[in-house]
Amino acid sequence: MTGYSDRINHAFAFAAKHHDQQVRKGTRLPYLTHPANVALILTRYGCNEETVVAGILHDVIEDCVREGMTREMLEERIGHKFGNSVLATVLAVTHRKMDDDGVEMSSDERKEDYLARLSLANEDALWVCAADKVHNANSILSDLRRTAFPETVWGRFSVGRDGTIKWYARVAERLRELQFDAPIVAELEQAAVGLGAA
Repeated sequence: MTGYSDRINHAFAFAAKHHDQQVRKGTRLPYLTHPANVALILTRYGCNEETVVAGILHDVIEDCVREGMTREMLEERIGHKFGNSVLATVLAVTHRKMDDDGVEMSSDERKEDYLARLSLANEDALWVCAADKVHNANSILSDLRRTAFPETVWGRFSVGRDGTIKWYARVAERLRELQFDAPIVAELEQAAVGLGAA
């Protein structure tokens, strides 16, 4: 089982630098708690170091383009520091804002594009996808269990309660369609059912 390594520590330092000042949607939690939990989930399932490193870095390209830092620069840095296979995994689970023709996509189009591109993803990327969604769905579930005002939790998401639940169920369904039947998919399905019952 993967444990601590210099490479994993380096990935956390890299993610911490790029996610600095970011917080989880609707909370005061530092954003880094999310990739840290994704890494823990991947480790719990016995994934290799390469997959865990990609899990730690999975949101850097999507969320950290800002002044002085382009998407291309982030891609180059990840490839240089962590290798092209980690970069390929990260890119496979990165929501694109533009399509292949450079046309900006709507939120719904970005989600459909993400699901479609999973067919080209390697197995490491499918693990990262599943772990990312398992943590997100279970975080929402935990927040719902701790509040007397569920509408404040669902209000964080532009697609609301039904759209959020549908998204996690759809990702699980897509992973099944791709013959990715690892036990983590059942965990994601269970989390989506839990959200529906909350």
